[in-house]
Amino acid sequence: MKSCARIFPVLFGLIFLFGCSNGSVEEKKPADSGNQPKEVPQKTENISIRLATTTSCDNSGLLKYILPDFKAKTGIGVDVIAVGTGKALQHGKDGDVDVVLVHAPDAEKQYIEDGWATDRYYVCQNEFVIVGPESDPAKLKEAQSVLDALKRVESSKSEFISRGDNSGTHKMELSIWESAGIKPSGDWYIQAGQGMGAVLMMANEKEAYTLTDTGTYYAMIDKLNLPIAFSGDSLLDNIYSVLRLNPEKHPELKHAEVQKFIAWITSGETRKLIGSFEVNGHLLFKVQE
Repeated sequence: MKSCARIFPVLFGLIFLFGCSNGSVEEKKPADSGNQPKEVPQKTENISIRLATTTSCDNSGLLKYILPDFKAKTGIGVDVIAVGTGKALQHGKDGDVDVVLVHAPDAEKQYIEDGWATDRYYVCQNEFVIVGPESDPAKLKEAQSVLDALKRVESSKSEFISRGDNSGTHKMELSIWESAGIKPSGDWYIQAGQGMGAVLMMANEKEAYTLTDTGTYYAMIDKLNLPIAFSGDSLLDNIYSVLRLNPEKHPELKHAEVQKFIAWITSGETRKLIGSFEVNGHLLFKVQE
């Protein structure tokens, strides 16, 4: 009888447990596998993601302008690592960052083909221009195209400062030289191995030409005596995209938070914010709908 007395409470407890649960188990919905980012989700506190981006994007001041909005809406902070596009993509390969924002379309497409990223989303754009001394020794203001402009620089042996850092700007410059049929070399062609801001200051000091994005240029224009010598060629379009890194390569990264970041930075509201960014009387970026 004593053993029965001990068994009944146990049986009663089991009956009560299954009765309350109705014998059901909650189903877990699979994670969304679509390529389109979803709406910006609710706040997540005390979490930050690492963003590798270009020095030109950082030098312009754009990120300092827009990132507080992301923090306010999601509670997620963003730690910015500003390097050239080549280094930014390498950081993604190495798993040192959670997301990448760069401006080298061909390299980005290859990056996806190689499996390092799964998707690429348009963010904004501006333009590359060639700036140089007031005297314009290569007569770039008379050039009919950007290819003509660089041919004039080479034929006149006017000093030209190259980023020389495998950045998106450097990749663009090299592609234009190649299209012009020129392999730049000699004392007139200086490879700085520096970011955009440093190269502009170097060109200003040496009264040399350089290729720059308009975002960094207008953000620094008060410090420069380098007018725009050539602009307006469609080859000089400068497009920024955000890349979602492949979770199969680095599952430890903060992919859920990155999804929120991509949804936010590609949203209509953020695009309007980017398009409103103004420095020294100039709108630095435009966004195509």
